[in-house]
This record gives sequence, structure tokens and C-alpha cells, in this order.
Amino acid sequence: MLRALTRRQFSSTAFNPYKVTVLGAGGGIGQPLSLLLKLNHKVTDLRLYDLKGAKGVAADLSHIPTNSTVTGYTPESKDSQEELAAALKDTEVVLIPAGVPRKPGMTRDDLFAINAGIVRDLATSIAKNAPNAAILVISNPVNSTVPIVAEVLKQNGVYNPKKLFGVTTLDVIRASRFISEVRGTDPTTEHVTVVGGHSGITILPLVSQTKHKSVIKGEELDNLIHRIQFGGDEVVQAKNGAGSATLSMAQAGARFANSVLSGFEGERDVIEPTFVDSPLFKDEGIEFFASPVTLGPEGVEKIHGLGVLSDKEEQMLATCKETLKKNIEKGQNFVKQN
Repeated sequence: MLRALTRRQFSSTAFNPYKVTVLGAGGGIGQPLSLLLKLNHKVTDLRLYDLKGAKGVAADLSHIPTNSTVTGYTPESKDSQEELAAALKDTEVVLIPAGVPRKPGMTRDDLFAINAGIVRDLATSIAKNAPNAAILVISNPVNSTVPIVAEVLKQNGVYNPKKLFGVTTLDVIRASRFISEVRGTDPTTEHVTVVGGHSGITILPLVSQTKHKSVIKGEELDNLIHRIQFGGDEVVQAKNGAGSATLSMAQAGARFANSVLSGFEGERDVIEPTFVDSPLFKDEGIEFFASPVTLGPEGVEKIHGLGVLSDKEEQMLATCKETLKKNIEKGQNFVKQN
């Protein structure tokens, strides 16, 4: 017990300095995400890139007295590729929230035509300037944008499946919050494993593996699952078309980034569900899948299976895989055709 306590104390006070880059730092997700990263003691060199506004965000954040420097990069006054290359040089973690937000009536697939090209171009620059960095993809549709990044890295000969992640943490924190509302509990004590993908019916919350498995049933279970799968629609509708889930997504992205950095530092038992190159269903042609992953110094240390599923979850999994396979192929084909 003493050894474990000493380890935790050490990891919270003595740490490696990490360089972290946010691509799309001026946007609705990028700004609060950058703020949360500025407050993370593990991040000592924070680089912010966007087509405009990144220098202003950086100047604003630089006034916060934490042990890190913040630099903004934007092509407003210089060559965009030079600025992007400078933002990425020697960085260890890259977060990509760049792209357009979802609007009312718009599915994640509707975002594809716009965001696919943005993510492809950013991935190309990462391959050239930060080939060893961990890449955390937030830009939707994640089911397709992660395969896009993978294909670009493969074309450039720098693909490392252990360091490419689709951030599905928002589904996890929503599940914790929503199940606590159903049961009247403390949401910080609720832990719900969410697997599959990161849109609609590909999001599979494993309620049968929670402490509430015997009491949440029938219509209540159906409503809970639907709300977790389509929680983003609540935000889009509530904002009347002015935006999507930005603040909660920023918190989710910052949490996952912290877990990646904790893994880099060698902390034990750092486990988060994330959308990665996975062996779980590769024999069915599904190359990427979200499941709990142990994070370590090299990125992905171990990909965990799904465990025992209920009959309902088995049925949902079958539907999830059908859609997920199409989403993945869509991303892969985009790179091959462009």
C-alpha cells in the first residue's frame, strides 16, 4: 500500500515535460480543450494551431499561471504549411478537433464531405512533421476519420497503430451521467463501458456490466441506451443550430489526453475505451473498434475484449458491426480515391 501511495505521489509531482498540439484550437471544442490542457500539469509546451484566432487564444491562455508555455500558430501572416509544421515539430501528442460542427438534422455522415478533407490534410502534415506522436482524433465522423488518418500514415510509411486513437470518451461520460440520473446516484461513481463506434447505433453501452444490470430493464433500458447513442442531438437542438457538443467534448478530449500522458509516464492500470486498430473483429473485415484499452509508454499496451454481453447487447453488436464496417470503408476509400 505504501509503495502504491508513493508512486501516485511521485506521478503527481515529478513528471516528464510533454509537448501537446491542438489542431483546430480556435473552434468551439478547441478553445475549452486548450484551456483544460493548459491546466494539466503534465503539459509544459502547448501549441495551438488554427486557420485564424489561434494566436489570440494562446495569448489569453498564457496569462494563466501554470507551468507551461502556450504558442499560437496561424497562416494569417505566414505560409500555412510552415506554421503547421512549426506547431507539430517534436510534439508528443496531437489532438484534432478541427472541422465543422454538426447542425440540426445533420448526421455525422453528413459531416464527412467537409471534415474528411480537413483531417486528411492535417494527417499528411503530422506524418511529415510528427511521425512519432500519439494522434487523438476528435473530428467527426470518428468512425471514418480515424481510418482516414491511418491510411495517410500508411501511405507515408509511418503508421503506428499503437498511437492512433479515436476519442470516444464523450460517450463514456454521457453514459455515467445519464445512468446516474436514472438511478439517482452520484455520477462520479458510475462506470459504464461503451464499445463499438462513435455515432448513433454504433455506440454500444454495456449496461449489463454495471451495478444496475438487474434493475434497469425494459422501456427504461431502451430509453437510456437511446439517449446515450443520440445524446449529441439534445445539445444540437438545445443550441438551436448554433453549435453542437463542444464543452462536454472538450472535457472528454482533455480526460483522454491526460490518460494517454499518464500511460506515457508509466502509471499502471490506465484504461479507457477508445476507437483503435483492433483485432477483436478483424476477421469480419472490421479493422477498427472501440473497447477498453490499457495505455502505456508506447501508447496502446493491451486491447481488452468485450466480456459477457446480454442477449440485447449481442443483437445491438451485430447491428453496430454492419454500420461500422461501412463507416470504416468510407474513410479508407476517401484516401484511396483522393
